[in-house]
Amino acid sequence: MSAPLSPTRTRAALRTSARVSVELLLVLVLLTVALWLLGRMWSVVWPLVVGLLLTTLTWPLTRFLRRRGWRPALAASAVTVLFLLVGAGVVALIAVPVASQSGQLTDGVVEGIQRVREWAAGPPLNIGDDQITKAFDTAVARVQDSAGSIVTVLFTGVSTAVNGVVTAVLAVFLMFFFLKDGPRFLPWLTRQLPGRLATDIPTVAARGWDTLGAFVRSQALVGLCDAVFIGLGLWILGVPLVLPLAVLTFVSAFVPIVGALFAGFVAVLIALVSNGVGDALITLAIIIAVQQIEGNVLQPIIQSRGLGLHAAVVLLVVTLGGNLAGIVGSLLAVPAAALIAVVWNYVREQLGEPPQEPEPDESPSGAALPA
Repeated sequence: MSAPLSPTRTRAALRTSARVSVELLLVLVLLTVALWLLGRMWSVVWPLVVGLLLTTLTWPLTRFLRRRGWRPALAASAVTVLFLLVGAGVVALIAVPVASQSGQLTDGVVEGIQRVREWAAGPPLNIGDDQITKAFDTAVARVQDSAGSIVTVLFTGVSTAVNGVVTAVLAVFLMFFFLKDGPRFLPWLTRQLPGRLATDIPTVAARGWDTLGAFVRSQALVGLCDAVFIGLGLWILGVPLVLPLAVLTFVSAFVPIVGALFAGFVAVLIALVSNGVGDALITLAIIIAVQQIEGNVLQPIIQSRGLGLHAAVVLLVVTLGGNLAGIVGSLLAVPAAALIAVVWNYVREQLGEPPQEPEPDESPSGAALPA
């Protein structure tokens, strides 16, 4: 027969559960308000985040120059100019070969469309020219009917592009100031905060900075692996523009999901118009295989080691970030989770009890007693 419940213990358990529930609700309300404020200030927060990520990428060179006696402003200016030159070089490395072979690519696109049309006209589809013309007329009519929506989408795209340019310019300026005055920020912050906050917040900020650096380095390593293996596969197949495609693959690795899709689409399209359908399918298979290995094996392992997060946690937070905020959420999910882990670990360190050394038991003669 089971023992009866204790009224005292039951009331205590209910009170504890109620208190914990109220505290959790207050924490959730606070997080909701913080996220709302973050969304309202996103036009300022997003360039700040991009500037911080660029600073973590360029800070090692700046630190090297400053240790060699360069003044902070001169070192920051030199690194910023070098960063812009490298960015322009990357764009030129992609654009110049593509422009030089644009005629060949255009002829290949026309030939590829003609091949697809001839294939569709044969068995098993047996789609005739009249059916293709009818489908084309239907598509044109739908486009004309939805002209207003197209204009709206066009203006939205132009606005997004303008916002992207403004964000990039602000991020570069912020990167310069971070490189120039960054080491003075934590001492200044320490002087502005009272009491224990003067120690806690600068410590967490320093650890968070190291975490952001580890994220950028791991993302660069993942992009480099993608570029090497995909570029090697394209070179073996004899696909033209291997170097621009490899550079595009490396750069697009910093933009989750859409970057990989865009780089893969460009590579498959060039393989299709230059080498035919067979090599295009092989290129698609290579890209899918590399992306699957990178996304499910390489990236979680590298980021879990560099950020102190388990590989499963990396996969889960990327999925959650993509569902909540799309591409930006996927990009920021891993560093945000790593920063949360930094704060959590620091709070645990401060709230944990220091380990106590056991006192050895000794006999009256001074010999330690056996366990």
